[in-house]
Order: sequence, then C-alpha cells, then structure tokens
Amino acid sequence: MTITFFRQYCLSKANASEDTPFDANTLCFKVGGKIFAIIDIELFESVNLKCEPERAVNLREEYAGIQPGYHMNKKHWNTVPFDGSVPDKLILELVDHSYDLIFSSLPAKIRDQINL
Repeated sequence: MTITFFRQYCLSKANASEDTPFDANTLCFKVGGKIFAIIDIELFESVNLKCEPERAVNLREEYAGIQPGYHMNKKHWNTVPFDGSVPDKLILELVDHSYDLIFSSLPAKIRDQINL
C-alpha cells in the first residue's frame, strides 16, 4: 500500500478531512473534527486506528504486528503496521471500522449534516 492510496482512501469517506495538528510529519484524518486515523507522512510505517476494545484485543492476538496504539488510549486504539504482516484489505477494513466508531460518536446534529 502506498501513502497516496491510503490518503485517498481515507479522504473518500464522507466529510473526511486531513490536517497536521501535532507536527509537520503527523497526518491526521478526521470526521466531524475527530481523528479516525493517524500516520507519519515521512516514514509511513504504521497507522493508529480506533477499534472496539474486544476486537482490538483479538486483532493483537491474531496479528503480532498489531500493537496497542502508540501514544493513544491502549484500550481503544491500535497501531497497525504497513510492513505486509497485516493484509492491506484488513487495514482498509480497520480504517472503515475506525471511521464508523468516530462517526457514530458524533452528536446527532453533526451526523445529520454529514449524511445530507
């Protein structure tokens, strides 16, 4: 997977945006102002994605490369590598899952505006 493809995939989500709120190398993808994915632009080694807690544990047990979220709440975030140890298809499914979790946590008024 390339950074270009990954970026385009994230931005294809309804009302998705991107910015670098922490530093010039840390790119965040957001929906409704809340982060659903974080990557390092320069290295593009992994992505931090929100995950339902039970699923997060199961993924860590199944894939040695998936670790608790780096600099994130370890219960709700995973760091997923782009080194081939996790299939690209699964990474994209996890992006969808993260986006859906964040979207569903938004206030109804914001969700309704996005769904227009």
